[in-house]
Amino acid sequence: MPLPKPEPGLLIAYSYLWASQRMAGKTEGRKTRPCAIVVATTDEDGDPLVYVVPITHSKPADDEYSVEIPAKLKRHLGLDDQPSWVVTTELNRFIWPGYDLKPIARNKPDTFAWGFLPTDIFDRVKQGIARNRQAQRLKVSDREI
Repeated sequence: MPLPKPEPGLLIAYSYLWASQRMAGKTEGRKTRPCAIVVATTDEDGDPLVYVVPITHSKPADDEYSVEIPAKLKRHLGLDDQPSWVVTTELNRFIWPGYDLKPIARNKPDTFAWGFLPTDIFDRVKQGIARNRQAQRLKVSDREI
């Protein structure tokens, strides 16, 4: 199966580098996790440029604008059954597809995305990012650029 076209709202498997890891000098994410594409554009050279937000099982204590993913949606997408949140305080930016894009499972080596977030959930994610940006709390980590 070919790589999916990077589109806003698409949930991909990605080795996310947290801002705290980057500040500690790390250059690689510790594990592959679901991430949502929030912006898909091109850079000055015409290469596809993507911004993603991470999804975590740990409820963000310092992010009042994080978005919980409903259990029904997680089941529909084929994610695990643990509670999860979209973090809206930080982003990774990279040239698509990059070497940190991963298959969603070992038994699905040619599948790199679970599907799309519904519009209402994706709108809340974008609103959270905008509020964090306005409050100057948004961190962007460049990867593979």
